[in-house]
Amino acid sequence: MDNYSQLSTINSFISRVRRNHALEHASLHVLSAQKRSKSIIGRSDSKGFFLYTDLPLEVIEIGVYQAERRLRSGEHHLAIHPNCGTNLLTAGILSAGAAFLSLQGAKEEKLHERVQRLPLAVLGAVVGLLIAQPLGSKFQQHLTTQSNLGSLTVRSIRAMGPGGNTLYRILTQYD
Repeated sequence: MDNYSQLSTINSFISRVRRNHALEHASLHVLSAQKRSKSIIGRSDSKGFFLYTDLPLEVIEIGVYQAERRLRSGEHHLAIHPNCGTNLLTAGILSAGAAFLSLQGAKEEKLHERVQRLPLAVLGAVVGLLIAQPLGSKFQQHLTTQSNLGSLTVRSIRAMGPGGNTLYRILTQYD
């Protein structure tokens, strides 16, 4: 396999994950709007995505197919979710990085210098968290999701366990 073919394969894989991630987010938005008090967790991969919730299969099916239709009709904002791991990772990196940088310059052997810089480290972490909110959404929009589903369609939705909290597997395909 030449370099071009390898790059094409990698790009195809990333595109599938991003589109599945967008459909997962859209499904979370739709299902959460229908059942406000329910907790739903999602994870995407190149073959589809998982949802973990106590909602019944019929509700999951309706929500996922509605999410697919709404993304196709132009509701691209559904691909961005505030509780996405991308937002959490962005917040963690920016706040930890800002706190770390705030403590630079204090001599390690002088504890009082580090303690004196602590308010600056806390302020840096807070600024990092504030910047992370809009930045995480931009990262989702441009890096981790792709709201244009293209030829992606839902192939199957199945429960992977008994009632109660259930893991659902949503498989997608490209025509």
